[in-house]
Amino acid sequence: MEDNSRQLEFTEIDLSEDVSTTEVPIPDRSTLARAPLDKQVTNGGVLSSERRFAEEARQYVELCGDETPFVPFMSYWPTYGVMSESQRSWYFYWRTEVRAERYPDTDLSYLFVHIYELINGIGWQDPEWGYEQLKRLWVNYRERFPQLDIYMQDWLVDYGLVHQVHMSFTEIMDITSGFLPMEISDMELHRLLTSDMSKLSLKLLSRYYEYDITLSKFYRDQGQIALERYIPQVMVVMESYLQRTRGIGLIDHLQLTKEKSIQRTLFRKAVYDDTLYGKSIDLTFVPVGESAPFCSLVTRVFRCTENKLRELLGFRGRLRGKTLDTEFAQVIERYLDKVFAAEQEDLKEKPTVRIDLEKLAVLQQESDYVREALMIDEEAYSDDKLALDNQPLNQHQGMQVIGEQVTSKKDEFSTSPQPEDVNVQRTTETMEFYDGRTDMETKEEDFTLQWEDSFIAELDEEWVLFANEIAPRHVQAIYALLGDEPDRELMQVAERNGTMPALMLDEINDVAMETIGDLLIDNDRIVPDYITVFEHVKR
Repeated sequence: MEDNSRQLEFTEIDLSEDVSTTEVPIPDRSTLARAPLDKQVTNGGVLSSERRFAEEARQYVELCGDETPFVPFMSYWPTYGVMSESQRSWYFYWRTEVRAERYPDTDLSYLFVHIYELINGIGWQDPEWGYEQLKRLWVNYRERFPQLDIYMQDWLVDYGLVHQVHMSFTEIMDITSGFLPMEISDMELHRLLTSDMSKLSLKLLSRYYEYDITLSKFYRDQGQIALERYIPQVMVVMESYLQRTRGIGLIDHLQLTKEKSIQRTLFRKAVYDDTLYGKSIDLTFVPVGESAPFCSLVTRVFRCTENKLRELLGFRGRLRGKTLDTEFAQVIERYLDKVFAAEQEDLKEKPTVRIDLEKLAVLQQESDYVREALMIDEEAYSDDKLALDNQPLNQHQGMQVIGEQVTSKKDEFSTSPQPEDVNVQRTTETMEFYDGRTDMETKEEDFTLQWEDSFIAELDEEWVLFANEIAPRHVQAIYALLGDEPDRELMQVAERNGTMPALMLDEINDVAMETIGDLLIDNDRIVPDYITVFEHVKR
């Protein structure tokens, strides 16, 4: 066992001696010259890595590369400075190919270098062309590199905002099948609601309803296509109905007018020289997603539309919860009944016409036989007629009766219409028929829907547009519906125009949807909501 009982020994050190040191006074802080922290200063200063990249990119902007073997390249922060000579050779060859709209296989780091060039304003003169190059790179390589979606969606948005490029945020969202940043979604939705509702999509609207429609069994089994098709159309119908009945759209109806301002950081995680366009950009928008009334209305519209489509497609079960106002629900259901029925009719399989060639040959042979049997021998007929004309009538007394008979025959030939006369008569009748038909068509072209002069001032512009779009036969059909016997008169109009009543009424509804935003005819009658408008129509 080790013995640790030994005493400790200490060494003495004398610290009393003076140590000579060189005294250096600390200067007063106020006397120090402060150099401005400006990264743009290059004389004697140190460039940031982002600024250095932008400077190098300007030197290489016109460089074209010759074909060279591919060299792998992977870097967390890809720039020219971390490339080897062979990697640079491949990069400039690959960039030359991409500028020619050829997209060979390469590594992701090469893509990022080219993207950084475009973000920093290198490789384009027109911002629109720079945006197009970025989008093409993304679209052509996103399947090979799915991680591009994480960055390119935000970078394209930033690029468009900085350069005020004419673009659609919905297009960017459609490429990724994902969501835009909330402030960008609000900006895009507000723009579409105020100016171009026909471009609404289910993907954009789905950000604002209170339940995930994609989790629905109906959506997964058979309803996805129908919901994507009809829900945006229903929103347009709602907007048109509010405009017509209340004189305001969804924006004003829900009072979506209060704006909000934020700062959005530009080109996050990119090699970007922020001295070019700044570190951030100010955005002012209406925060549609923060409006509880709007989200509630969208949810109810979705639920009403889905329940109606479930009924039309024969899907069992209905969604429960807060329902839409009866007024709006009836508008949506009536629209879907009409439009869905018309589209389903078009999708029905048409009967296939097959021709039996053997039967066709037999019918053709029989037809030829009948035609030959009915043909008149024109030469024999002319010879007989000439012989009768030249025969003497009174050669002797015994031939007198024969002469009288011949004379009777000649009289019969002279009084009966000849083939040439018949042809002339038929031609004249045909010309008279076509002249009459032309007059009728000319009169039909003059048919236009006109209102009483005293009522024109109260007429909305959409009705004037409707009147200009419908054809003369549609005007006649409307007159028939306003008559005492609408079914009989409508049938007469259809017969005169060589069509069917149902087809004409569907055509009128198509025009009405494009102009007034609603169906005009339901159950072969003008909708009661609009009958007062047509009471003032001139007839």
